[in-house]
Amino acid sequence: MPSTSPTADTGAGGPAGVLYLVATPIGNLEDVTLRALNILKTVDLIAAEDTRHSGHLLRHYDIKRPLQAYHEHNETRITPHIVQVLQAGRSVALISDAGTPCVSDPGYRLVHAAVQAGVTVVPIPGVSAAMTALSASGLPTNGFVFAGFLPKKSGPRQAAIETLATEPRTLIFYESPRRIQRLVTDLNDVWGDRPAVLARELTKLNEEFLRGTLVSLAQALAGRDTIKGECTLLVAGCGDGPHEDRWPAARRALHEGLVKQEQPLAALVRQVTDQSGIARNKIYAEALRIKQELEKKLAPP
Repeated sequence: MPSTSPTADTGAGGPAGVLYLVATPIGNLEDVTLRALNILKTVDLIAAEDTRHSGHLLRHYDIKRPLQAYHEHNETRITPHIVQVLQAGRSVALISDAGTPCVSDPGYRLVHAAVQAGVTVVPIPGVSAAMTALSASGLPTNGFVFAGFLPKKSGPRQAAIETLATEPRTLIFYESPRRIQRLVTDLNDVWGDRPAVLARELTKLNEEFLRGTLVSLAQALAGRDTIKGECTLLVAGCGDGPHEDRWPAARRALHEGLVKQEQPLAALVRQVTDQSGIARNKIYAEALRIKQELEKKLAPP
């Protein structure tokens, strides 16, 4: 059990303390475990991503422990200090703004440093937006990939999307309400239309699940004046898209177009892309493959 005294110190030669990774509610304050509350009430220090935000939860449950801000802007500077606190035999609870610490939130650096220092790290499980959304999405749950937040800059973002294009498992993304429409559009541009679910304001009063495809989600979001609340986007993996049955017709169209040679390759690709709804990069790759096969057949022996 964690020490109940914020000043407890076993000295440099004493046993190290414990770092608790405490999951907190993502919206509804009742979604916190009894174990999490017990830990938060008795640790020597709570390291919180945003002390003002976490203060709401702590006040609700009358938790009065010392707070230390720990976020992406100060984690490099604060990590050694917290490790020293742990090595002095004190207990620390790490919490993020919402959900499970270290999942697309600050904390990895502290956990790594604590492990390297021989400090015991104990996870206190609870709510995760990714798992909450996945369970109610209606998409396959036997395998999934958590992609978190994609890069904001277009180059790295495009590269990340292309890397995930052939992933067969359900994909889970986090995104801010300001950029969610862009994410849906970017995914559709590269992957083509796929089944998708947008989970917004999870566990809160205005909780919403938008189910459909990337195209229908993009249309729904474009019709809204504002989008509020953190968003979790789930997209079916490669092979589960609504256009898989259109590949035979798309391949025939490409083959016929390449044989006739009535239009440039780029124009043919654009035409078949529009007709099939399949991602342009996939149509282009297939067109190159068919073109190479035709060239081999026509090549002199």
